[in-house]
Amino acid sequence: MPGVASLAAGQYYAHPRNLFWRIMGELFGAGPDLAYAERVRRLKRRGIAVWDVLESCVREGSLDSAIEEDSIFANDFAAFYRAHPAIERVFFNGAKAEAAYRRHVLKALDGPVAGLPALRLPSTSPAHAALDFEQKLRVWKAALAPADKRN
Repeated sequence: MPGVASLAAGQYYAHPRNLFWRIMGELFGAGPDLAYAERVRRLKRRGIAVWDVLESCVREGSLDSAIEEDSIFANDFAAFYRAHPAIERVFFNGAKAEAAYRRHVLKALDGPVAGLPALRLPSTSPAHAALDFEQKLRVWKAALAPADKRN
């Protein structure tokens, strides 16, 4: 779920200390210096979708750890995958997104989409300070590289 700053702005990763757009700038030229619509356009042009695992939940503040588990309502990924059949891989921006997908989404999927490769990446949130920008960038770069460029 988007944090308070993102919900207020109506934009993904709007908190100024979140590293998502800085990483997207390094990898795809979709950095925070651009207007939000242009950043989104550049990611779409590269075949990258950004979507929340959760459609709604209750939490106070922005921390994923504050999400009330019994309030979780997942997005309709089956419909999303039907509408976007070219999706080949799924990445999670942090542990909570991965856990919510595996717990609330995966069990409702069938067919090839149930077996899509799915990888948790280090959270770009300022709350995840275990890795610095360069470390996070290296992991994201390796994961999002085209198949012929991955190790």
